[in-house]
Amino acid sequence: MGSDAASRSDLPDGHVVPRFAGISTFARLPHTRDLTDVDVAVIGLPFDGGTSYRPGARFGPQSIRAVSTLLRGFNPVQSVEPFSELRVVDWGDAATSPVSIEDAFGAIEDAVGTVLAANVFPLLLGGDHSVSLPVLRTLAAKYGPVGLVHFDAHPDTWDVHFGRKYTHATPFRRAIEEGVLDGRRYVQIGIRGSLPKRSDLDDARALGVTILSADDVYRMGIEATLGRICEVATGSVYVSVDVDVCDPAFAPGTGTPEVGGFTSREMLAMVRGLAPLELVGFDVVEVSPPYDHGEITAILAANLAYELLSSLVGRLAPQGRGDGGRPAV
Repeated sequence: MGSDAASRSDLPDGHVVPRFAGISTFARLPHTRDLTDVDVAVIGLPFDGGTSYRPGARFGPQSIRAVSTLLRGFNPVQSVEPFSELRVVDWGDAATSPVSIEDAFGAIEDAVGTVLAANVFPLLLGGDHSVSLPVLRTLAAKYGPVGLVHFDAHPDTWDVHFGRKYTHATPFRRAIEEGVLDGRRYVQIGIRGSLPKRSDLDDARALGVTILSADDVYRMGIEATLGRICEVATGSVYVSVDVDVCDPAFAPGTGTPEVGGFTSREMLAMVRGLAPLELVGFDVVEVSPPYDHGEITAILAANLAYELLSSLVGRLAPQGRGDGGRPAV
């Protein structure tokens, strides 16, 4: 990637500075809001005011950062060094109000908008799933309506929850209605569990959504699932991972757990397989530390973010190399 590749992200040496020492940024990356020559910015979205069952996802970004200190420079499965080949920083958190979902959304739009204006890829740590809506709004302002790869146990395309239109159960219906998400380029993976009404999944399909249930994925296999994802999610694509897509054995610390989900190994394989897509952003959401035994869920979330980041190597043209900016994927 060039002679300056080894210093792109300025990580401390884990054999000199213990991984449990210092301030917890994502993967011990530098914390800065100076986006000069930055390729990827990690942004925390500490908000759970849209949660309908277990709270606590507002502390998700802190928890993910704390366990991410064990992430190392070389990814042997993808055979890349993401922190050397891309300049990645921890931008910090959006200043999300805990008492107003509208104000929280505004803060998220401001934070993500700042990063996108610098032509930097946003890697987002939630927060409950409502935070994806303001992110999609901001992405659409730059790219137009985007496609979506959505890993989740739940469709999150309900209309009203507890009399409210904005919750963690409604973000993607609102996004389609607002014209920031193209339902024809939207695929849900891992849907399972009981539902309030027989028609819930048909309602999602009526919006144009392609649904691959957990049972569908087990019947098809990972490779065929990835093929179907790539068929649907064309053009500029956002990826959103609700950790409850995994079985509670692998992700106990989440707000609405459902049995019968994916293993952590299966999720890693699916996230790695998204590399061919024209990715414009990524979030991992619904980590709730109060329910997270042994930090299992936070460790999974950190590694999913790392795998997605690794898949960007070779897809993003690193900034600050005199290449005139990043070409389309």
